[in-house]
Amino acid sequence: MPFHEVRLPARLAFGSTGGVERRTEVVTLASGYERRATPWAHGRRRYLIGGGVRSLDDVAVLVAFFEARRGRLHGFRFKDFADFRSCAPSGVISPLDQALGVGDGERVSFQLIKLYGDVERPIRKPVAVTVRVAVDGVETGSFEIDPASGVVTLAAAAPEGAVITAGFAFDTPVRFDTDRIDVSLEGFEAGRVVAAPLIEIRV
Repeated sequence: MPFHEVRLPARLAFGSTGGVERRTEVVTLASGYERRATPWAHGRRRYLIGGGVRSLDDVAVLVAFFEARRGRLHGFRFKDFADFRSCAPSGVISPLDQALGVGDGERVSFQLIKLYGDVERPIRKPVAVTVRVAVDGVETGSFEIDPASGVVTLAAAAPEGAVITAGFAFDTPVRFDTDRIDVSLEGFEAGRVVAAPLIEIRV
């Protein structure tokens, strides 16, 4: 699917709301017991943006960004200020933040992930300049990162049993979940955008 490797300007995200949704199918049996299952391996994030946009200049920037994405057609990067680092939002990125896998003497490529309890979230859109990697607790600069997929490639295979870890900042891949943006003129150089929905996409 078409994806634009651009980030929504951060100031347009101020005042946004959003969170994670899951899909759970619940069947209630005659006995009163339930059977619950989910077709989703990972949660999906939704956001409403535009609530903090007040100047006509910012309104114009958002409209231009929307037009460039052709509404719902093209995906893009979004910085979720509540969840954009491998550590806590107020923390400092460390190469030991997240375990990516264990070396076997041959493997060189590892997908960036973030753990939420026992749930692994693949990180597909890292901020390349922030990525730090360690092999068995020792930081290394001998790697490449694909910012479009989140795959780390070591210059040499990690020794068997060596734990590969990483720290990073990342964006959430999203698209607009509407083909229309409504703008309200509220003053001589003031405007307001009726909240525009975004939805996370699989890339």
